[in-house]
Amino acid sequence: KRRMRGSSNDRSPRPLPHLDLSLRLFRGRDDRLRRGLQTIRRGSALGAPIRLRLRRTDGCGDAGDGVRAADARLLGRLCRPGRIARSSDVGDHRQPLVVAGRLDSLLGSDPRRLAGATWLARDQDAEAMPFAIGTWLACAAFFSFLIAGPANPFLTIANPPPDGPGPNPLLQNHLLMIIHPPMLYLGYVGMTIPFGFACAALLRGRLGHSFLRPLRASLLLPWIFLTVAIMLGGWWAYEVLGWGGYWAWDPVENASLLPWLTATAALHSAIVLERRGVLKGWTVTLVQATFLLTILGTFMTRSGVFNSVHSFTQSSIGPTILAFLAAALLFSVVLLALRIDSLESDGRIESAASREGMFLVNNLLFLILTFTVLIGTVFPLVAEAINGKQMSVGRPYFDAMVVPIGTALLFLIGVGPALPWGRGTREEILRATLPPLATGVVVAAIGYAVGVRNGWTIVTLLFGGYAAHVTLKEMWLPVARSGTSALRRGRRRFGSYVVHAGAVVVLIAIAVSSTTRTSREVRFSRGDSASIGAYTVTFLGAEDRAEPHRQSTIARFAVTKNGRAVTTLAPRMNQYATMREPIGTPDVHSTLAGDLYLSILNVDVAQQRVALHLIVTPMVMWIWIAALVMGLGGLLALIPVRRTSVILTQSAAKGKDLEMADSFGMTS
Repeated sequence: KRRMRGSSNDRSPRPLPHLDLSLRLFRGRDDRLRRGLQTIRRGSALGAPIRLRLRRTDGCGDAGDGVRAADARLLGRLCRPGRIARSSDVGDHRQPLVVAGRLDSLLGSDPRRLAGATWLARDQDAEAMPFAIGTWLACAAFFSFLIAGPANPFLTIANPPPDGPGPNPLLQNHLLMIIHPPMLYLGYVGMTIPFGFACAALLRGRLGHSFLRPLRASLLLPWIFLTVAIMLGGWWAYEVLGWGGYWAWDPVENASLLPWLTATAALHSAIVLERRGVLKGWTVTLVQATFLLTILGTFMTRSGVFNSVHSFTQSSIGPTILAFLAAALLFSVVLLALRIDSLESDGRIESAASREGMFLVNNLLFLILTFTVLIGTVFPLVAEAINGKQMSVGRPYFDAMVVPIGTALLFLIGVGPALPWGRGTREEILRATLPPLATGVVVAAIGYAVGVRNGWTIVTLLFGGYAAHVTLKEMWLPVARSGTSALRRGRRRFGSYVVHAGAVVVLIAIAVSSTTRTSREVRFSRGDSASIGAYTVTFLGAEDRAEPHRQSTIARFAVTKNGRAVTTLAPRMNQYATMREPIGTPDVHSTLAGDLYLSILNVDVAQQRVALHLIVTPMVMWIWIAALVMGLGGLLALIPVRRTSVILTQSAAKGKDLEMADSFGMTS
């Protein structure tokens, strides 16, 4: 305490004696990286193998240093008064421990990057691993530089305040904020692992079949985290922000979607590479692009240059992250250019009307969708930098561009697995693709009968029924033939179709919920009722409630459906000491058929009056359920099975089937 006395709240970078591990974290990692890079022979051309000696223990030791630093920072946030500047900015002794311990900075995520990478790589190729570990350590050294310098979480202040203001109020309104950020971090930082494997293959100049095993497995795991994180983020927006939607094409939302799109394309591309020996360069490029988009997403969320309801930080590290992005992009392009001869495909696509042909079209659509979202996201920033005028690209642009592409992707989910590998006969193609069309027509007709009138939604139901028919057939036909042994041998294949089934339901639910929802705004006095759809809402009264960290005004409503009592909903308005305006928290009654969503516009407790926004949205719950099913399907595909040899049957020679049991990734 005597050392901390002073006359001002000067935020000078005076490290705490017992807490500041950031310099040690950076210097130790830098030493390991330098020791490994010094073994690169100056005379080696990229055409010859490069000798790089890095040990798995280097990554483990680095991760241990980072975890100790993260624990130290958490201790600093829990202590009073807030000697650490970051704690004085966002700390509050009244907040729950689970909120205080949420990983909300680069420090919490970076050490776990190396820990996960080292664990996944424990059984991989000993010759390739030094190159992969070197790539990971180079990335980790950059983030350690941020921690030790521009983003130092251990800066202190001379005269700390009695208490901090606490985190942003929007982050305190829902428990999903405890789960969503760590899942998103795991998805983001996990993409470094396949990037390292891809760079290792390029540096060695060996892009045979063996490099696919670690690449696919390490790509699938962060893809699962990112899938669940995107779902949780949409669920949080739906439950907290009060406008009744779950996706607004916000820049930070798009930042999480972009790497997910390229990672999904890379997983499909790797399947074709494994089965037919084509799209080798495409697969490696997609993996590198996924990593680069995670860095771009970090810039978008941490720099504060994008206006977003999901952005809660203002930081000066944006230019530093952009510099690292440029360096990583240059490194990736140079590697691809120098290894262009090694990226030639070993096979070829024999027919467009084949499974591999549909995979190629699928990848092209994912690429177009990625560029569409990327341009719509960054164009306002680029335009403002050029002409100084603020511009915005809103929902109409994204809906007009994305809806047709998404509908086409849904069609490919169905038609792709229905087609044979290689060149099939016309009769085989018709026999595989026509029966599911009847299911699609039935589903579209049912949708029209229940009131769906939007043209794109009808087409989505048609293609969704088609895809569901094919997916369920491919899932259960092997089980019907061979019983549970088919699940044990084909766990990876079965898991991939579980993912497809979840994706079909997600796309259908998004289309239906976006185009068939109804809403109205109503002013209530106590005892008044209003109807929307099959629901009737009656205002029971409003009351004020004092809580330790906020003042809440709660309005209670009795809900009946078709004359039968259902539930009581209690949307509220919360006033925080750090906010000028109150923040609303909606209340939702969710069922499999649809949701009733109540959000307060304004409330007068003295007069017992309230203005309410009522929304009925069908099929919203199916989005959350199906996204979780996608994650579970990915986990099922990730479980290793006993590796066996490749069995090429007579039908496989005709391009119909290739039976292969292996222990990585997922296939279709």
